[in-house]
Amino acid sequence: MRAILDTSVLISDTAPGDVEAAISVASIAELHFGVQVAADPDERAARTQRLGAIESTFDPLPVTAPIAREWGRLAAAVTARGGQPRRRAMDLVIAATANLHSVTLITENASDFEIIQDLVDVRSPRQLHDS
Repeated sequence: MRAILDTSVLISDTAPGDVEAAISVASIAELHFGVQVAADPDERAARTQRLGAIESTFDPLPVTAPIAREWGRLAAAVTARGGQPRRRAMDLVIAATANLHSVTLITENASDFEIIQDLVDVRSPRQLHDS
């Protein structure tokens, strides 16, 4: 299976099964933010180490104009359904990336995508292990 890994999967200890994985540059941005806001030096060091491992493993997919258009479509759907897309802007960028590449989005936070579950193929790592 080909898939985009959400940032939540990258920071968890739950490795998806037999997956040809890619990531969005949005996840790299979120991970850099996580390093910067870590108050504890040991936690900052651990996050920096994990970020380095992720950056050396993946060549993140960029945000392109077609992905921006898909983000707009997903954000509009969230708004029309009573949600707040700005609160989950990075999640929507990652979802738009998955859609444009026609792959599944694997996340530990499937509930974050519930409002657009009919527009994005979202699965948890556990769903992959159970199938």
